[in-house]
Amino acid sequence: MIDRPGETGRVKSLLRTFPVVGILGARQVGKTTLARMVMRSLGRHAAYFDLENPVDVARLADPMLALSPLKGLVVIDEIQRQPELFSVLRVLADRPRHTARFLVLGSASPHFVRQSSETLAGRIAYHALAGFALDEIGVAHTDRLWVRGGFPHSYLARSAGQSLLWRRSFVQTFLERDIPLLGINIRAETLRRFWSMLAHYHGQIWNSSEFARSFGVADTTIRGYLDILSGTFMVRQLLPWHENISKRQVKAPKVYIADSGILHALLNLHSLDDIEGHPKVGASWEGFIVEQILRQFQARPEESYFWATHAGAEIDLFVVRGKKRIGVEVKRTVSPAVTPSMRIALTDLKLSHLYVVHAGEETFPMQKRITAVAAHRLLSDIVPLR
Repeated sequence: MIDRPGETGRVKSLLRTFPVVGILGARQVGKTTLARMVMRSLGRHAAYFDLENPVDVARLADPMLALSPLKGLVVIDEIQRQPELFSVLRVLADRPRHTARFLVLGSASPHFVRQSSETLAGRIAYHALAGFALDEIGVAHTDRLWVRGGFPHSYLARSAGQSLLWRRSFVQTFLERDIPLLGINIRAETLRRFWSMLAHYHGQIWNSSEFARSFGVADTTIRGYLDILSGTFMVRQLLPWHENISKRQVKAPKVYIADSGILHALLNLHSLDDIEGHPKVGASWEGFIVEQILRQFQARPEESYFWATHAGAEIDLFVVRGKKRIGVEVKRTVSPAVTPSMRIALTDLKLSHLYVVHAGEETFPMQKRITAVAAHRLLSDIVPLR
């Protein structure tokens, strides 16, 4: 087991402010393990209910009777299985003295977020949990994390073959079991085909019409497929930034398979050699680095963009926080160079700094406000946003 002090600290910080905190994430991403880490770190009594366990379901047959006397931390796992508990938590959260804090774990479905937000408005905060990141496993293991992805069972598998087998099984179970449990009525084979096709478009600008023509359905249907995978944390949509300049700018999002290991499983890439020889190697590397920097910056979706013009200028990642504007360009090369596109982005976006993350060994200044950063020095050489 890999300790996750950053994730634990963020959950504990939310619990100090909100009576209810929800941990959202894909199946087997480590929500239960994180909850147990929080319980241990608090060092005081905690009650735990797993709604996949018939014994705990029986204990909550009368939820008000079972929960109202509890003090300290109360963890409820798989809460989407009993959505009526949200109204009970609202009553308990509104008590004059907060004798208990509630940590609820649930699916990443938009329905879950909407239902809990409506019932617990102003009382709940969410923590989105992804797989392992570089700051948790160390930059010495960058290639392993890139190839296998961050899902704990995949990353920690005893062999590359077992890791790939786990990821393939995860994809199948997600499509055949998890999606129907979320109340989504789409044939597993249809969504698998869409997901696989999306893997080949990883790192590209979204074009719903092109996908719709391939599937023979309406644009709105295809957009619904994308929203399902985005809402369950399988896909990241990076929104376009619009600046008040004379240039025509791209207005569609950029799409990535969120976990690099799942991407490689969908592309049937078994090893680092397979990935290095594949046409999507640059896009895979870009998505992996973008994900790690967003985690390092703790950037919220409303702070995270890409930028591109129809004339060809672009920046892979543009993070805006207050007055700070940070650009990131990702290059799968050992000898990065300043390009006209970088200079245009630096000027038009008024960047505080532009980092060019590359696959070489050294970090060095390229010109004023542009720094080349070696990927294995990502954590130490990119100044975190405050």
